[in-house]
Order: sequence, then structure tokens, then C-alpha cells
Amino acid sequence: MAILAFDMGGTAVKYGLFRDGALEQTNSFPTPATWEEMKGTLLTVRNQFLDESLEGAAFSSPGSVDSEAGIIYGSSAIPYIHRFEIVKELEETLGLPVSIENDANCAALAEVEFGVAKSVKDAVFFIIGSGIGGALVLNRKLHKGNSLFGGEFGRMQLRGDETLSVLASPVQSAKRYAESQSISSSFSGKDLFSLADQGVIAAQNAVSDLYDSLALGIYNVLVVLDPELVVLGGGLSKQEELLGEIDRRVRKLLKNNNATELKFQLERCQYFNDANLLGAVAHFQSQGASNEAKKE
Repeated sequence: MAILAFDMGGTAVKYGLFRDGALEQTNSFPTPATWEEMKGTLLTVRNQFLDESLEGAAFSSPGSVDSEAGIIYGSSAIPYIHRFEIVKELEETLGLPVSIENDANCAALAEVEFGVAKSVKDAVFFIIGSGIGGALVLNRKLHKGNSLFGGEFGRMQLRGDETLSVLASPVQSAKRYAESQSISSSFSGKDLFSLADQGVIAAQNAVSDLYDSLALGIYNVLVVLDPELVVLGGGLSKQEELLGEIDRRVRKLLKNNNATELKFQLERCQYFNDANLLGAVAHFQSQGASNEAKKE
């Protein structure tokens, strides 16, 4: 038996087949503009695996996901997926049992089950992409909160009305840089970091501002929750200098505020961009185990 896993993001939808304890045949497609287009493309992917014995489909999604109700609340970079019975529609479209969980929570589940957080009790996760996703694990369990907003670190306001998601996302930073430099063509976070590596001062300043904002967000969470481990994920976490830059900035903030006795470890996700897919699978499997327990 295999599980078809999807990670719905603001710019792309990743997918892969989970079989025999590993992901395979991973690929992606651009995020469709409408829900009907999304369903059609998901069905096209599902039809690529008609010869497989599929146990179900596991989804990682942005937004405030009510996994039990099968509804996504809140808001996200995919506006058309919210406030309707999305799991029901996905099951009807794909002809498979479907589970769904928040993308940052999926990344956390992957690392708690298989990765860098498998030996700690309390950890916080910052997943850096089109925005900043977050997840909170206390006593090795997801803490989703009373209104499903637990771990929504990206919504923190850091400067005026600007949130952590706006200030620390490479996508948003690249957009601001392109506007400031009158760059009209497509310009990505990767392009911004490339210019910074080439010594372009304005790009280096933009990257430094991103690091400062992310460090401030992490500092705020550290002094409130005091976790053992902070984990960085998403595409930006692949930047070699990221951990060192963020660690230095966070420790400076701790020193400036007489909080140097606060101890923490900073790591990057072991599974990088596959974390959401693996976490979606872990959630699907836990839902199955939970359903079986209820039957007993």
C-alpha cells in the first residue's frame, strides 16, 4: 500500500508517493488560479498512479486547518481553499480517503517523528516560504490552540503594521527589493540572495533586514515559551549561512535584554522541502490509527 502526498503552497503544489517508508516520484506543478483548476490538476496527478494500490491522499496546506472537520479557516496565499468542506470535496474528486493538516504543522510532525526533533520534548518551528509558517510542539505533541492559531508566528507584528511573514519572507523581501530598484521582470528570493552573494550592497542590506526580522521573531517566541529547540525549514533554510546569521542575531537580542541564561538550540529541518510531504503522511497514518482506536 502507498499514500499519495500533496503539499499545497502559494506558488507550487508538490507531490510524491510514500511507499515502504520513503518518498519517491516527487514532482510539482504551479499552484492553479482557481479551486476547479486545482481539483482538475490533482486528479491528473492521481491518475498517474492508477496502477498503485493507494491507501489514501495526505495533504499539507496553509491556513488554520481544522483536521477533524476537514475545513481550512484563517487566510493564506491560496485564497480559494478556505471555509468549506475541502476534505469532502477532495475525497469525491480523488476517490480516496483524505487527511489534511497545516503545512508548518506537517513540517513539525516530520521532524518530531523522523528528524532533528525526535529526541526533544519542546520545540518551535519556523517554516520560511511565501510567508512564515509556524508550529509549536509541547511534550512532543502539536499545540494547535483554542482557535487553531497556535504557532501562527508569522502573524506577529514587528514594525508598525508589518508582520513577520511580510518582513522575513524571501518572496516578500524580493518583491520589495524589485520595486525599490525598478526591476519589472520576475524577481525571486533566489535572485535576491544571488545578488547579495555578488556583493550588491542594496541586496545585502535587504537580506540583512530579512535576517534581523526573523531573529526578532524567534527571540520573541523564545522568551515567551523557552523551548529546547528552534527549527528552521522551508527553502530559505538551505542557505548555508542562515543558521550562523540567525544564531548571532538572536543571541545579541538576548544579551541586550539581559536574557543570556535562556538556553536553546537552533537547527534546520532535516528534510528541507520534503518535510511537509512526510509530515502529511505521518498525520494521515496517525488519523488512521486514531480511527482504529475509536472502533475498538
